[in-house]
Amino acid sequence: MIELVGAALILLASHFGISSTPLRAWLVARLGERVYLVLYALIALAAISWLISAWARAPYVELWAPAPWLALLVMPFALLLLVSGLSTPNPTAVGAPDVLSRSEPVHGVFRITRHPIMWGVGLWAGSHLIANGDLASLVLFTSLGALALLGTLLIDRKYALRRGADWQRFAAATSNLPLAAIVSGRQRLAFAEVGWWRLALALVVYALLLAVHPWWFGGAPLGSL
Repeated sequence: MIELVGAALILLASHFGISSTPLRAWLVARLGERVYLVLYALIALAAISWLISAWARAPYVELWAPAPWLALLVMPFALLLLVSGLSTPNPTAVGAPDVLSRSEPVHGVFRITRHPIMWGVGLWAGSHLIANGDLASLVLFTSLGALALLGTLLIDRKYALRRGADWQRFAAATSNLPLAAIVSGRQRLAFAEVGWWRLALALVVYALLLAVHPWWFGGAPLGSL
């Protein structure tokens, strides 16, 4: 368990202590943007791999009764956000087209939240934390959820400084919290822009994850109901 906590702290430190501080600019100036991104990706991959390995070997200490139904209910929405976010031009993605300078920068899933990938990860982590109910899962999914959801705030701050008026225009027409801009009347839900094919793909991924879950991740979500 100590190793698991250490791995979680290293993961958070490798992200918030590098990419979200002046250290990033210092490294980029000396290594170049491309070399920095490759090294950072390798560090992040190693940290996540260590975290998952430590979680798999940690003792089981139950904190509350598992609730697998919650993950089963939430995951289709999480996967739709992930699929849509990965397949729609993202203004904060590395190497993405310059969406912010367009006359209409908000499209598709970004009408729901300006951080669909992060919220997809956050919903996955939160639902699995509650679904598992043990101490090791609390450490694993809290750290991954914090990485994603605190990351949305850091991205907002970074792009507000980098893109100024373009980002402010985008942020004013969107929301971090899913559906908040729609509920407040600042945005509309345009599911046709999201596309039925993305919904179908998310459901296919969902079915595949349910099928392989007992072998890849342990447990049987459907069988535990």
